[in-house]
Amino acid sequence: MRLERLNYDKIKIFLTTDDLRDRGLTKEDLWKDSLKVQQLFRDMMDEASVELGFEAHGPIAVEVYSLHAQGMVIIVSHSEEATELDDDFSDEYIEMQVKLDENFDVIYEFSSFEDIIQVSNYLFTKKVQDGMIIFYSEKYYLLLTDDQPFDIDDLVAILAEYGNPSTLTVHRLKEYGKVIIEQKAIEEIHHHFW
Repeated sequence: MRLERLNYDKIKIFLTTDDLRDRGLTKEDLWKDSLKVQQLFRDMMDEASVELGFEAHGPIAVEVYSLHAQGMVIIVSHSEEATELDDDFSDEYIEMQVKLDENFDVIYEFSSFEDIIQVSNYLFTKKVQDGMIIFYSEKYYLLLTDDQPFDIDDLVAILAEYGNPSTLTVHRLKEYGKVIIEQKAIEEIHHHFW
């Protein structure tokens, strides 16, 4: 689990599929209101309190974005529509407004372009040809859709050997990053470097 403070009243939590598996959860479980999910949320808020000084009390908004085969990004913020809570509620009471979204893009970050060249060569041999490469904040990002010619879990396993799953959204990368190759990135890299 990785935590990041976005501003004074908003944090981002990235949970990998391994984090969920370690807690006996799947991504599908997060859409349900179970005791395991409630315990996971309490654990996340405790860790956010210790690491970032973020206290979740009163009304909060929770946005959950499923990153296909990579995990989940959870944005937690103090609700702007904060209301006075009745004295009947304890300090432990949290009112949540939850918004769910699913992203079918696979986004991996790489520390060097050489890593992308290596993974591209392997992916090309597996008939993967599309993709986009963006440079942002001294890292290279490979964006792929989930409609690949072989199993998405196998694709993620290959990408994980060369890079790390990204917690950034495709929208942020396109807006603030520099697009290096806009389409058919795997094919282009294979053509020029192999």
